[in-house]
This record gives sequence, structure tokens and C-alpha cells, in this order.
Amino acid sequence: MSRIGRAPIEIPAGVTVTVGDGNLVKVKGPKGELSRQIHQDMKVTVEGTTVTVARPSDDKMHRSLHGLSRTLINNMVIGVTEGFSKNLEINGVGYRAQKQGKNLNLSLGFSHPVIVEPPAGINFDVPSANAIVVSGIDKEVVGQVAAEIRSFREPEPYKGKGIKYAGEHIRRKEGKAGAKGKK
Repeated sequence: MSRIGRAPIEIPAGVTVTVGDGNLVKVKGPKGELSRQIHQDMKVTVEGTTVTVARPSDDKMHRSLHGLSRTLINNMVIGVTEGFSKNLEINGVGYRAQKQGKNLNLSLGFSHPVIVEPPAGINFDVPSANAIVVSGIDKEVVGQVAAEIRSFREPEPYKGKGIKYAGEHIRRKEGKAGAKGKK
């Protein structure tokens, strides 16, 4: 049996979880409200301050959906209470980020600035010229927006210039060998 799927989800104070028609799970908390359609074969029950997910059989598809469904609901509960964030770092001469209203203005060595508009529920924070924080209540959307920002200028392996996640290790390559001293 799935160890992740079996674990009950504790509902913190100030959060309400409701299961509607067709397994539509709605989670409402201090930071906002999220809803998600869970597969109709999974049985989601709310009992007091816990949410449990059960599967109808040991079929391979049901086993794979069991842990996934539980994790999706848990991420919704965490999102409406604490929220999620991704930290990005910018490396490179002249590469920097600025916040203009809600938008993010990136100077990445192109002939034009790259302007990123946040989708609904996403906030950008620029603590310094070479750091970006993407935050929101939906873990999936936060990760997608951070990946899109990183894709504008992925880190290259020779000098490490580009946008990378905080703590990400870039495998470095050696430059041309024997180019020194030749004229």
C-alpha cells in the first residue's frame, strides 16, 4: 500500500476543505482559495481535522493515483496557509532584474529588455539586482513561472552566465586548451 497515500492530511486552524461533486476539492485558507479536480476513482473524505484519500483497488493506475491525489491536496493545504516560493539568481556582467509595478523587467544581454507579467496569484520580489523571488499559493504555477523565467537565459557551462535556481549546481566545462600564448 502507498505510504504517502495512506498518510492523513492534517487541516490547520483557519482552513476549510470541502469535497464537491465529481471529487472537486476546494481548500480555503488565510492566503486564498484553491480548487482541484481529483480523479473520480479516488475516495476523498473529510473527517474533523483530517483528510484521507482511499483507492478502490490495487490496480496499477489506482496505486499511482493514490499518492498523487494525497500530495496534490496536501500542497493545496500548505499553499493556502504558508504559500510557496522559488528563488532565482542571475549571474553575468550587466544581467539584472528590476520590478516595475507588478511586472518583472530583466536585462539579460539582449538588445531589448525582457518584461514578464505575473499570472493571477503570483508575486515577484527583487531583493537585489541579481536575485528574484517568485511566490504564490499554487505550487504548480510558482514552479512553472520560475521555469519560464529561467528559460529566458539558461546558465551556460563555460562562465555560468544566466539565470539559475538558488542552490542549483551548474556543471562547468573547461575552455579551449592551448589557446594561451599563441599570437
